[in-house]
Amino acid sequence: MPLLEIRGLQTWFETRAGTVKAVNGVDLSIERGETVALVGESGSGKSVTAYSVLRLIEAAGGRIAGGEVLFDGTDMLRLDLASLRAVRGNRIAMIFQEPLSALNPVQSIGTQIVEALRLHRDIGLRAARERAVELLELVRMPSPRERLEEYPHRLSGGMRQRAMIAIALACEPDLLIADEPTTALDVTTQAQILDLLRELQGRLGMAMLLITHDLGVVAETADRVAVLYAGRVVEQGPVETLFDAPAHPYTRGLLDAVRIEELPPGSRLPEIPGMVPSLLALPPGCAFAPRCPRATPACDAGPPAMRAGGEGRLHACFNPWLSTVEGRVPA
Repeated sequence: MPLLEIRGLQTWFETRAGTVKAVNGVDLSIERGETVALVGESGSGKSVTAYSVLRLIEAAGGRIAGGEVLFDGTDMLRLDLASLRAVRGNRIAMIFQEPLSALNPVQSIGTQIVEALRLHRDIGLRAARERAVELLELVRMPSPRERLEEYPHRLSGGMRQRAMIAIALACEPDLLIADEPTTALDVTTQAQILDLLRELQGRLGMAMLLITHDLGVVAETADRVAVLYAGRVVEQGPVETLFDAPAHPYTRGLLDAVRIEELPPGSRLPEIPGMVPSLLALPPGCAFAPRCPRATPACDAGPPAMRAGGEGRLHACFNPWLSTVEGRVPA
């Protein structure tokens, strides 16, 4: 049984213009100890999927319209509030995209770590503060004991991110959701945070759902990758296999757009033509068909089902690229 299994997840937002189907049938699974990266353009549904797993989407004005989110065999969508709170921050923790917004500005870092510990563990105040120091040491926070009394606005971006990781890891979760954990950080700090997450994952044995648009981060960090487009997973599989031989035209377009070193001198960087369709009025068939160079009339008949693509991959495409590890070969 996978640690996390998402089946047919639908998360919608009601607006004056109509229903925005931000996530429209996502299927995804994560094994224990595994890192799965969720990638796609802005607005593809990556963060909405993560918020839906923890049922935080209601606070953002959304609603889960269908599907299942099975965590260790239990459907998160059916838990009462008390049972849900026992899981959130305890067995499943999350690193949010903007630490300055996610951290409480009127509480010290130490207070926030202690609160996370005492909410889920039978531990006294003094012991919790000592554990908070240990956690800050674990995430390589400079002068950890002194940082307990600091407020978020007095820390650098990298230090705030380390503080948020310390809070997330306070109860040694089985699953860590990292939503763009290196956004707005300089290149050096990004590398340090990614190295830290890999080290802590190996030490604690937790699974990780990594949400990012940076394919370089995916290549360095993830075991498997799922590609999201217009609220649906269009391809997934082992990172090395999928990067070497993508089957879905959208995945290939994303990878071609970052392979600068393979371009002949003086040539332009490839781009995917067109725009992502409006989530208010998705096409009746494949959502990528209006931008796809391999689209046929069959692509407009209905959304393609997920099917095996070889070498551990799955893809949702009527006209995939048939690829080999030696090189891509069109079908």
